[in-house]
Amino acid sequence: MVALLEIKNLTKKFGGLTALEQLDLDVEQGEILGVIGPNGAGKTTLFNIITGFLQPTRGRVIFQNENINGLKPHTRAKKGIIRTFQLTDLFGDFTVLDNMHIGFHLQSQIGLVKAKISRNPECLKEEEIERKSIEILNLVGMDHLKDKPAKDLSHGYHKSLAVAIALAANPQLLLLDEPVTSLNPERVAAMMGLIRKMRERGVTIVLIEHNMKTIFGVCDKIVVLDHGIKIAEGLPDEIRTNKNVIAAYLGNKADITKS
Repeated sequence: MVALLEIKNLTKKFGGLTALEQLDLDVEQGEILGVIGPNGAGKTTLFNIITGFLQPTRGRVIFQNENINGLKPHTRAKKGIIRTFQLTDLFGDFTVLDNMHIGFHLQSQIGLVKAKISRNPECLKEEEIERKSIEILNLVGMDHLKDKPAKDLSHGYHKSLAVAIALAANPQLLLLDEPVTSLNPERVAAMMGLIRKMRERGVTIVLIEHNMKTIFGVCDKIVVLDHGIKIAEGLPDEIRTNKNVIAAYLGNKADITKS
């Protein structure tokens, strides 16, 4: 398989603190990669560097054979690197459908407000955006909620809408930051199904998550970080039985991974 994203000798220091140290990592086209580790392992720092919110102290981030060090977050997003966050940031007074339009902003020349007030023929493009928005909402199981204000959604549906908005930006690489944390079992199962559907649509996914059932249930490969250092990388079954991983992170979670 071809590497879509390559991390080369990545190091990030904050003063005297080393958050990531000499990290090498490849994300292959079409795979679901899980990144796990205890709090403070460097997982969020890794996402921040890939998306351009932080610059590395040393090392390179290569996307589609291009060194993207120094590129701004919005430039990386236009190249297809899209991220969700642990805490969803939605427009609460907007409907679900209006929130979806935000995700298309990267591809559309028309802003959301302009599209709603302008009579210019160019705004016919909004019809296509609406059609695609409904299609994605159907994919995530939220088409029946399209006219509901985002502030009235449950926590689980907030997470699903955040993923839907990310899909609207047409990602090639989607970074999911704890997408099932604090969800009930029904919504966890729904999100796992959605992650598989996204891969079927050709989206490559990197997933940070503490829910081991999700990690071992959907990921093709897993990378384990501890204090900024990669201590293991491999197939789920290899990680499940890795003594270093169990000692550093899984511990009593190891039995969960057998479910």
